[in-house]
Amino acid sequence: MTRIISIVNQKGGVGKTTTAVNLGAYLAKHGRNVLLVDVDPQANATSGLGINHQELNKGIYEVISGQHPLHQVIMPTVHTGLKVAPATISLAGATVELVNEENREFKLHNALLEGIGSYDYILIDCPPSLGLITVNSLTAGNEILIPVQAEYYALEGLGQLLSTINLVKENLKPELEILGAVLTMYDRRHKLSDEVMEQLYQYFPNRIFRSVIPRVVSLAEAPSYGKSILHYRPLSKGAKAYERLAREILETE
Repeated sequence: MTRIISIVNQKGGVGKTTTAVNLGAYLAKHGRNVLLVDVDPQANATSGLGINHQELNKGIYEVISGQHPLHQVIMPTVHTGLKVAPATISLAGATVELVNEENREFKLHNALLEGIGSYDYILIDCPPSLGLITVNSLTAGNEILIPVQAEYYALEGLGQLLSTINLVKENLKPELEILGAVLTMYDRRHKLSDEVMEQLYQYFPNRIFRSVIPRVVSLAEAPSYGKSILHYRPLSKGAKAYERLAREILETE
């Protein structure tokens, strides 16, 4: 059965795309067939895997809008077992264009139906907002992974995110579950990081991954080379952290 995991946090810069790309790479390394779906108009997951989104004439938006079936937009990556449904510039106007559509909250869900059964994992990299595209991502997924940055304002807005998730569960997708939260950009030298971790346990008492993603230069550099950390610095602390996270998720199969 295909596990569809939406990687969500409406705050920008918390490591959503870094997590989507690198988790996908390590799940594929462990023999899983993975599809990374980029629904962020910034297309960072697409470019982070070495694909120039500005040169594409079709992507996930064209699937959502019914112009192309899913298999026509899926692209291979340098990772065996990891493919991507890329974002294109046209995704930026999707929210406005979908507003008056019937079943507008289920457009992505319907678009991904073709991929169910073909992949072990479908990872959805969401935009930094709680708009219609993110709601589509929540209804398309079975599980939610929430990256939380180890910063002072990290938990600000988390209550709003959880409220949105509950609304989607109550009204659109009763079976939706929170897989867990993962702490990102962690710096053990800063006492603040430990304080954020303690507060995080109050929100997710049984759902915090043991794997903590450190704040390291290599993770920030890798996307500029169009590479995952697995290919850019496979022996780095960041690589080992995402390998551990992938193993934790595999343990929940």
